[in-house]
Amino acid sequence: MLLSMDPEQKWKPLFDQYDPYRRGEILIEDFAYLLRHPQIRAEMDSHTLDVLEVKANEPCRTTVSYQEFVNLLSNRRNPSFRLAVESRVEGEVWTGSVVLRSAETRARPDTCFRRMVRRLAKDFLTDEADRRYYADRYTCCPPPLFVPIITLLEVGCFVYYCMESRMITLNGPVPVHSIFIYRPDRRLEIWRFVLYMLLHAGYVHLLFNVIVQVVVGIPLEMVHGSFRIFIVYMAGVLAGSLGTSVFDMNAFLVGASGGVYALLAAHLANILLNYSQMELGVLKLAAVLIIASADVGFAIWDRYTYKELAPPVGYTAHLMGALAGLTIGLVVLKNFEQKLHEQYVWWIALAVYLGCVVFAIFWNIFYY
Repeated sequence: MLLSMDPEQKWKPLFDQYDPYRRGEILIEDFAYLLRHPQIRAEMDSHTLDVLEVKANEPCRTTVSYQEFVNLLSNRRNPSFRLAVESRVEGEVWTGSVVLRSAETRARPDTCFRRMVRRLAKDFLTDEADRRYYADRYTCCPPPLFVPIITLLEVGCFVYYCMESRMITLNGPVPVHSIFIYRPDRRLEIWRFVLYMLLHAGYVHLLFNVIVQVVVGIPLEMVHGSFRIFIVYMAGVLAGSLGTSVFDMNAFLVGASGGVYALLAAHLANILLNYSQMELGVLKLAAVLIIASADVGFAIWDRYTYKELAPPVGYTAHLMGALAGLTIGLVVLKNFEQKLHEQYVWWIALAVYLGCVVFAIFWNIFYY
């Protein structure tokens, strides 16, 4: 009985003919010769050959690894890449490393919006084909809705409670009697585990969250869509309250920091995984870390400085939200350069988040 060969190993002998030192990668020139091999031409369909030729003609590329080769053969690419290749049928022609677009695309005026979209593609996408496709096709229809709506709700709640208390300070007012605030003595009112995000302890707290939501959240929503960003954001909010109930049991909790840090951490994960392919990747990484560290430091200072003047407001949500972003973000957000081993990372990330949530729920039920 004949056993079919593992697809990941089927082409290894042929690939190794161009990789005599077994480094796992070959020069782009050798890859072009590999694509002309009779066995490749005979056994691969035209679409797969198209995808491989696009990879061979990427600008600034010098090598192709066997892992990339297998990923492309197994169609482990994000949908936008495949659409970018297939869009040739709709009027785009690839010649070498140059893309000749249709007359309609070339005639499109270079507006501020189009320049902004190209900038967004460079900052949030890692593959050149993805960037071209996104920059050419994005129309902002439907527009990002979740981040603007949640931001307006948070600002509206802050204004309401400021007017009610007739005060506004660096770290107040803290509406301890609000039906939204998370309070350890009201844990059975389960909506508080989520709706605390609408309240903020002072204008500095609100200002930081709003700025990050707008600067990071809206671009992420434009790239990934409102539903995916909603999932990441709410996962961070829930992780923040559950984490506070376990690690800072006496603290009250207000603010959208759990959701905000989930977005920051998800973006940070993308930078960490692809910083070599992203423009100014190291600087972006440093900027995110500095901003996040400063905000967490302020939250810790505020937590222990004013503990005798008002109920303690927790900071654990920042850290738990970041954990949610690093885990559920990898699960939910679109993957731009998927590799075979990332299937395991996907399951590990999902298991870590769900495990932490289940543990916190049982803690609140049985051990609080």
